[in-house]
Amino acid sequence: MTAPTTPAVPPISTDPPTLPLLVAETFGPTLQGEGPSSGQQALFLRLSRCNLSCPRCDTPYTWDTSRFDLRAHTSQRTAEDVVRWVLTQPTRLLVITGGEPLLQQDRLLTVVKGVTEAGRRVEIETNGTVVPLPDLMASTATFNVSPKLLSFAGPRDGLRRLNPAALSALAASGRAVFKFVVTCTAELDEIAQLQARFGLEPVWVMPEGTTSDAVLTGMRDLADAVLARGWHLSSRLHVLLWEDTRGR
Repeated sequence: MTAPTTPAVPPISTDPPTLPLLVAETFGPTLQGEGPSSGQQALFLRLSRCNLSCPRCDTPYTWDTSRFDLRAHTSQRTAEDVVRWVLTQPTRLLVITGGEPLLQQDRLLTVVKGVTEAGRRVEIETNGTVVPLPDLMASTATFNVSPKLLSFAGPRDGLRRLNPAALSALAASGRAVFKFVVTCTAELDEIAQLQARFGLEPVWVMPEGTTSDAVLTGMRDLADAVLARGWHLSSRLHVLLWEDTRGR
């Protein structure tokens, strides 16, 4: 008599489950509006949540619980779903922004690797307060780093707006550009101090503004002073074209 066989039990995975990304929105194709890739066709993945509370932030729906129900402005998406969305588009550049994307960098790594292994390019926009994981640093083409000047920091951000370890790591990587939003030429002295302290190169300066008139006026006011310091000037191309339209 043959003994009954015991059904095979599949092995139990000890790997932690992959958490979904907290996504504020995805959009594109559109045009990258800022920094050295300005004018290039791009897709945008905007992640929710931020570790700073800048009063003049133009995406408060990613972090400001005093004005927004973040749950209503957030969807949960797997990294694999995001990669599929990117690869269905012909656009070669994915810009990951926020909020602060590096708060989710452990789960974001799958997106960046999947997109870059398919031959696409990824840029991550960050406030420079989080040290990137080594694998993320190696897979990302460019980090567009925007340290917050004193005039932009929220009341609780005085000490945490600058992370010397993160800025030094990004500066040493050879994969970062440093983009500062300013309201007047007087703030260029603060940028120069940060550049000297952390070795920030290259430096891009961009005027604050959510209207085309404000952006153009700011660029005209800044241009000569930026040139004199050997820096670069960035517009906000998406604002010049579409004003303050969300998703453009």
